Amino acid sequence: MVKQMCWLSSFGSNEHKMLHLRTSPYEAWRPYTAFREYAVPDYPVPGGSKGWATYQKLRLSDWVLVPSDNETMDYKAS
Repeated sequence: MVKQMCWLSSFGSNEHKMLHLRTSPYEAWRPYTAFREYAVPDYPVPGGSKGWATYQKLRLSDWVLVPSDNETMDYKAS
């Protein structure tokens, strides 16, 4: 299982980026909220990044951050 994270805008728009995850290099990126086994509640900070708390948790568990400029949003609803 690969453990990859990426900050992507929803639906390929130019809005605020949100954490996306995948556990296979052949999977589409999915929002972190689709992974209940990994997601943790967001910090109650107005305007804060969606997924920041989850990102911090997963970085400590050897997940790898993939640069978003190398990735396309191949959205998969969950």
